[in-house]
Amino acid sequence: MPGGRLTQQERQQIALGLADSLPYAEIARRLDRPTSTITREVMRNGGPTAYRADLAHRATERRAHRRRQAAPRGQQAPPQAHGRDAEAVREYEEAFTTLLMQSGLPKMTARVLTCLYTTDAGSLTAAELARHLQVSPASISKAVTLLESQGLLVRKRDEGRRERYVADSGVFYQSMVAAAESHAQLAATARQGVAILGRDSPAAIRLENIARFVDFVGESILRAAGQAREILYADSGTTSGEVATPGSDAAEPTPSA
Repeated sequence: MPGGRLTQQERQQIALGLADSLPYAEIARRLDRPTSTITREVMRNGGPTAYRADLAHRATERRAHRRRQAAPRGQQAPPQAHGRDAEAVREYEEAFTTLLMQSGLPKMTARVLTCLYTTDAGSLTAAELARHLQVSPASISKAVTLLESQGLLVRKRDEGRRERYVADSGVFYQSMVAAAESHAQLAATARQGVAILGRDSPAAIRLENIARFVDFVGESILRAAGQAREILYADSGTTSGEVATPGSDAAEPTPSA
């Protein structure tokens, strides 16, 4: 399987495959590349409907140029913690970001969340995020606001009263709870339609079936999330109402579901 970066010719083949509505796996097979490479290439360059081979190639060259400029001549990049391979870390972060984008997050929001998931510190300030991603503080602020609204991030204050952003297992639990609450609202709204449209009408029967389905899914999410939290916190030495923060001795209680 060939290694290295995609060539301009390969990008043209990707564009042709997308135009023919080929799945990523088939395009990857034809190019003898991993499917993840094709997925990441397409998602970071406009998605399947807006991908352009020439624009994607120029964008890649610009990113490579910026990385070369970021490292002063005659100096090597600082060593990674725990003996990590810097290039492997960068590729992993790109793959993780692509996965989050496929789940529906905007690109910058996905990049911020990837940073928070992969940092050893367990939390980052807006300045640290902006420096790592080489973007403006305004971009970070917009992404953080969206993540917080979806329950994927919480704000905390450190000893210096600086605001830090955290995305840990406790936040993921709260996100699952929020999803279950959204399902409950959908079920309640569907049942309002049952009464309005007439209980025995085809439309009302359809809405009742929707309500039952999302009720079941929501209850299953809550049950599974609660069980997972109990097991994981028991394994990590914390109680079910606590969130262990890396680098801290004390755990903070999470809001009750």
